[in-house]
Amino acid sequence: MMRTHTCGELDVTSVGKEVTLAGWVHRRRDHGGIIFIDLRDRYGLTQITFHPNVGEDMWEKADSLRSEWVVSVTGKVVARPDAMVNTVISTGAIEIEVRRLEVLNESETPPFEISGKQASDTNEGLRLQYRFVDLRRAELQELLRLKAEYIRHMREYFHARGFLEVQTPILANSSPEGARDFVIPSRLHPGKFYALPQAPQQFKQLLMVGGLDRYFQIAPCFRDEDPRMDRHYGEFYQLDMEMSFATQDDVFEIMEPLMLELTEKFSKKKVVNLDADGRFRRIPWHEAMTRYGSDKPDLRFGMEIVPITQKVAGCGFSVFADAVAGGNVVHAMRVEGGARFSRKEIDELVEIAKGKGAKGLAYVIVREGGELQSPIVKFLGNDFAFDLVSGLGAKEGDIVFFGADTWEVVCKSLGAVRNECGSRLGLKDDSHAAWCWVVDFPMYSYSEIESGRVDFEHNPFSMPQGGLKALQEQNPLDILAYQYDMVLNGFEASSGAIRNHDPEIMYKAFEIAGYSKEEVDNRFGALINAFKYGAPPHGGNAPGIDRILMVLSDLDSIRDIYAFPKDGSGRDLMMDSPGAIGEKQLRDVHIGLR
Repeated sequence: MMRTHTCGELDVTSVGKEVTLAGWVHRRRDHGGIIFIDLRDRYGLTQITFHPNVGEDMWEKADSLRSEWVVSVTGKVVARPDAMVNTVISTGAIEIEVRRLEVLNESETPPFEISGKQASDTNEGLRLQYRFVDLRRAELQELLRLKAEYIRHMREYFHARGFLEVQTPILANSSPEGARDFVIPSRLHPGKFYALPQAPQQFKQLLMVGGLDRYFQIAPCFRDEDPRMDRHYGEFYQLDMEMSFATQDDVFEIMEPLMLELTEKFSKKKVVNLDADGRFRRIPWHEAMTRYGSDKPDLRFGMEIVPITQKVAGCGFSVFADAVAGGNVVHAMRVEGGARFSRKEIDELVEIAKGKGAKGLAYVIVREGGELQSPIVKFLGNDFAFDLVSGLGAKEGDIVFFGADTWEVVCKSLGAVRNECGSRLGLKDDSHAAWCWVVDFPMYSYSEIESGRVDFEHNPFSMPQGGLKALQEQNPLDILAYQYDMVLNGFEASSGAIRNHDPEIMYKAFEIAGYSKEEVDNRFGALINAFKYGAPPHGGNAPGIDRILMVLSDLDSIRDIYAFPKDGSGRDLMMDSPGAIGEKQLRDVHIGLR
């Protein structure tokens, strides 16, 4: 046998046994004529010892061992002397007295340390280039083990509730889902292309039409989006699920217990901010934007934004008065303890607001004894300013920020400032998990690409609230969708919807967004055609597996979740991709490079 036990398995109950272990040389020490080796595999460390009496050949072989060599050893398990017991590791009470040593493979000197502070501080680019070495670190192996258990728990949860796990195609068609597609040229059909699925959206709806009733999948998804700390470049995995004959409440009742179980089982966080019934809070999109300045609010702390438009109408500060007169809004946000911010920090917060479209950021600081400090107090008048900030609950040591602009700009700019203040004041408690649903998203918004055009705000396959009548009679910007997002600690954890299953409603919904009937038939022909053959009402959602685990594990980057991640520029440094391909391959798929 190559090994009888792992390097994390043996303890005092094994004393006297003859065992064979295999693994990597983690550390080598010479003490008083005895060679000590810490042998490592993914299960742990075991100390093995070589005494001078093992024979000259084995002693020389043991003396030649170096870091990361792969070896197999056979020997007897013995108890360590009491003074030498290592209580930090599970095998710390025993060691192996070796009688046989086989070097299975030698190793060049690793490009960086495998353990210790130096390993954690190693340049990420170097770690990704030698990812096969980096993966030997105990922290990464534990994270990948945790991820495997986490995914297994999800599978067992859905299997226990009658869901079928179905794999949907990877070679799919292009679909307008908010990001750029990865396209694949066809060899058999010149000039035509597959697209890697941004999500299995159409396929899972077709499964509902096919009568599968309850579906789930650990689904790979592909989007050509710029990476960020919570978005891995190119590919990610989601827990895709869909249910027939389901309302929004039905979806929530399935998802909430799972998320609570995952939080309890795979993190040390305490769930906070549930409603009186122990359910996730449901916050309408417009309310979330107004109160928190975000459609993914972090509910671990308060610091709510308050509309004060009517209170400042006609006041002496022209920025406020002109905003109200022009049909815009004025909102305020009290930051408890914010008076400690330096002028430099306040200037940085102003720049954050400007980054979201604001022209500036007014503020009032409440100093000792209630004295107000602000450039705008002289315009508002001290009494009016005092009544204004007092009405917001501001007290000594607080700062109040004000935004005056369009509703959208004010919400987003104050929301960004709120988020930053939460970080600077230490309000984002890593021991807490605050889940919620954001519901009632707008069906449409103005296009960011083409001025004046209305486009889908989120998923184009969502059912509009009010159905066909709403599409025919309401202003498109006033129509709400049965669209919902699940949020965890300020991160979007999932997006979902009750789907549009009626061809007439779908044609009308796409017509409002500027798509002709022919375009809809061309791009979504299979789905539209299927809906003509008895499609049940259905809905679902798709939590981001990697992002949720990143938040539950308090990781700084989602890249840590993956065994073989891309870097911040979307490159695989280990495999050197993306890379060039040969002329023959290009000709095979009818592609020419300019």
